[in-house]
This record gives sequence, C-alpha cells and structure tokens, in this order.
Amino acid sequence: MFYPYYYFYRQCPPGTRPYTIRAGDNFYRLAQQFNTTVAAIISANPLVNPNSLQIGQQICIPRQPIFPACPEGNYYTIKAGDTLYSIARSYNISLDDLIEANPQIDPRRLFVGQVICIPLAVPPVTCPEGTTPYTVVAGDTLYAIARRFNVPYDALVEANPGIDPERLLIGQQICIPAPLPPAECPEGTEAYSIQTGDTFYAIAREYNTTVEALIQANPGVNPNNLRVGQQICIPTAPAPSECPEGTFSYTIKTGDTFYSIAQQYNTTVEALIDYNPDMDPDSLQIGQQICVPEAE
Repeated sequence: MFYPYYYFYRQCPPGTRPYTIRAGDNFYRLAQQFNTTVAAIISANPLVNPNSLQIGQQICIPRQPIFPACPEGNYYTIKAGDTLYSIARSYNISLDDLIEANPQIDPRRLFVGQVICIPLAVPPVTCPEGTTPYTVVAGDTLYAIARRFNVPYDALVEANPGIDPERLLIGQQICIPAPLPPAECPEGTEAYSIQTGDTFYAIAREYNTTVEALIQANPGVNPNNLRVGQQICIPTAPAPSECPEGTFSYTIKTGDTFYSIAQQYNTTVEALIDYNPDMDPDSLQIGQQICVPEAE
C-alpha cells in the first residue's frame, strides 16, 4: 500500500512527539497510552480527522506536562480555547512578558494540558479570623478543596472574593473556612451530612421519612440550597404501635392519608383518629405505624 509522503515526514511542534498510526489505534486509546487527553491530541493535530485515521499516518502526541522554570511567578495549565494573548489579558500582564517567561513554548501552538509560567507573583494572602491559609497544588479545584476540607463550596468562594474559581494557580494561596459544626439534633432525630446530589426528597426516601418531616426537623435549613458537608437532622423511624384488641397495625406508605386508609379498610377517619390519638393526620410519615379498626 502506498502512503502519502506527509504521513511520514510531519514535523511536530515543541512539547509533542511524532507517532505513527497502527492498526486498532484511536485517539482515546492513544490518550490512555501516552497519559494525555483526547482534547490535547486533537489540539496538537488540527488537520487530522480523529474518525478517519489511517495505518502509517503520522500524528503528534503531546508530551506529559513539563514544569518550566518559574522562580518569580506561578504555573498555569493550558485549557481549551486559551491563547497567550487571552491569558496575558486575564492576568493583567503584557504579552511580551508572558512570552519571555516561557521561551520553551511556541506561542502559536499551545496544547491542552501544557504548563506555562505566569510571571506574576501572587502576594501572600492574609486570611481573616475563622479561616486558614492553603496553597494550591497541581490538580486542585475549588470543588475538590471544598470536599477535602468539608466546607460548603459557596462558603469557600465567599472567603476568597479576589480569585477566579476557574483559574487557580499552582502556589496560589486561598483561605479555607472552618468546617461546618456538627448539628445538635433533638431527641427522635439523628445527624446527617449532606452528600453530592442530595435533596430532601431523596433523603426522605432513603431514611423512610417525609420531606415535610425533614423540613420540620430543620427549621433553619433551605431545602433548595443544600451544601455538601452541611449537617441536618433526620427524624428516626417511629417505634411500632401496640394496637388494642379489635384493631391491627398498619404501616404508612407513600400517598397515604387517614381518608384513603379509612376507605381501603371500610372504616371512618373519626375511628382512625380515636384509635391513634397521638398521630397528626396531616403529618403522616412513611414507615409510621397506626392502628386500624378491624371490619365488622
């Protein structure tokens, strides 16, 4: 088979190395093999169709990030859409200074994952009372830091009003608020820490209670603004009822009301109230047990 000459003699830009396509290759497999990303390979090969690779075709593979010398600045990892001009504007430095700080790169051939030096010393942060300083390391995001230190993401952003959450710098200092204090839950409830994706509805289903019961047990909590790490109180399942003679025990299910139960078991709402004097008919809980009169 004849392959065009440019498959074999392509010159790869700095920060990348040539690679010859073999049978079975695709960008995803190559990204895993060379510890990079599909986006980085696409960025390094703008004229290559990822869906039409040919055996013998030569592409450029980004090398693993190399940290350049940056004695008086901070590192920055190139993201999709970045240019040296946009980065210089973002950090309020001149394009010439940015190029001078990165003599090893080709300004016209940036690739996703490439590490450059921002010649801008980030001044030490004086953290206010109730917070502690933290130095950003490679791979950090505000979300990951919030989870690691068990603080709400919103609280972390509020404690660092001068930072861009999408552009953390390695070596940058931020302030970490104190972790949320444990909830002091009243008798009949237990403490629970909010996890990613939690809602009152999901928690109510998992713990066999109701959204209304959760709201009553947490009067200071906004159900529409739960934060990871926030602690709430969950009502514990009521103890089984000891029903008197002539009645039987019934466990409340989703959608139950005294009216629907009375119809189902051929009794009356008044009879249910009489046999369950401690129950609030307007606040039944899933899993709660009541006494239902036996049909005559």
